[in-house]
Amino acid sequence: MLSLVRQLDWKLNFAVLFLIAAGLVTLVSSRPDLFWKQIAFAIAGIIIATAFVFFNWQSYANYRGAIFGLYAVSILFLIIAEFFAPSIRGTRGWLIFGDIHFQVSEFAKLALIAVFAKFFSRKNIGIAKFSNLFSSFIYFLIPAGFVALQPDFGSALVLFCVWFGFLLVSGIKYRHLIVAVIIFSILGGAIWSSVLENYQKDRIIGFIFSEMDPLGVNYNVIQAKIAIGSAGLFGKGFGQGSQAQLGFLPEASTDFIFAAFVEEWGILAGLLLIFVFAFLILRIIRIGLDADNNFGRFICLGAVILFVVQFVFNIGSNLGLTPVIGVTFPFLSYGGSSLLTNLIFVSIIQSVF
Repeated sequence: MLSLVRQLDWKLNFAVLFLIAAGLVTLVSSRPDLFWKQIAFAIAGIIIATAFVFFNWQSYANYRGAIFGLYAVSILFLIIAEFFAPSIRGTRGWLIFGDIHFQVSEFAKLALIAVFAKFFSRKNIGIAKFSNLFSSFIYFLIPAGFVALQPDFGSALVLFCVWFGFLLVSGIKYRHLIVAVIIFSILGGAIWSSVLENYQKDRIIGFIFSEMDPLGVNYNVIQAKIAIGSAGLFGKGFGQGSQAQLGFLPEASTDFIFAAFVEEWGILAGLLLIFVFAFLILRIIRIGLDADNNFGRFICLGAVILFVVQFVFNIGSNLGLTPVIGVTFPFLSYGGSSLLTNLIFVSIIQSVF
């Protein structure tokens, strides 16, 4: 056991723990009511992740049934949530077990990446063949469709980015890529006209016209910009962030936790967060490149795509560079389901290492 602990990539662990600690510091200042919950989530997540490190996942990775069984369970959870889960904040994406609320889309991300890692790691898969391209699309479409019905288009977009990222790395033909772009452009138009709710359309329009409706659709982003812009190099000090402390910055524990952190700790601290996150991604890439099998490489690839996409949209929305789609800053934002899923990814990556 001691030898296994020594074999872990502690640089990766340090980066993860640093981001979790930064999130906890922000919560204890801006949302102390959520601080102890996140502490409990972190402890539970670390315990479960530690168990996964000692679990011989590679023996099960060789069995297609185990991976696709995980995928089937995730689809079952999505179906149960769609038809039986109560609506919470306008979405039906939560399974409730007493006081525990589990967001099923987070489990779907883990399952989809596991399936793609198994699918794309096969020898001579020939992703250039349209039949294999179509099969991978179906694997993506089923969970993404149920997630979109919740409706949670932010998580559905993340799943799309995961699928598209795997395609790019796996050698898709350019003509197939062009066809896919055309098809999704048409689907995008249909979704815009028939599926998206007005508030979702307003977010996109508000992103394009950033000065429109400053007290409405663009209020959150403007308040985040004020929080970051007023921070200075060293911030206003712990507990002194006026935007978060006085309630001007909505979702200061999730979507806009980066703005809440920077307001109190400063631009330099915000850059440090970005640096630590970049270091984490580079460590995962290094582990993936050194892996001795394709499944391990593709698991690392999926984790990198997932973390980077969520990071880009989360921090981008804080800076007004991307629309607000409601995704977390990995390891920093409040949320038990997200934190647990991310820690499981880290534990599997440690097994690859």
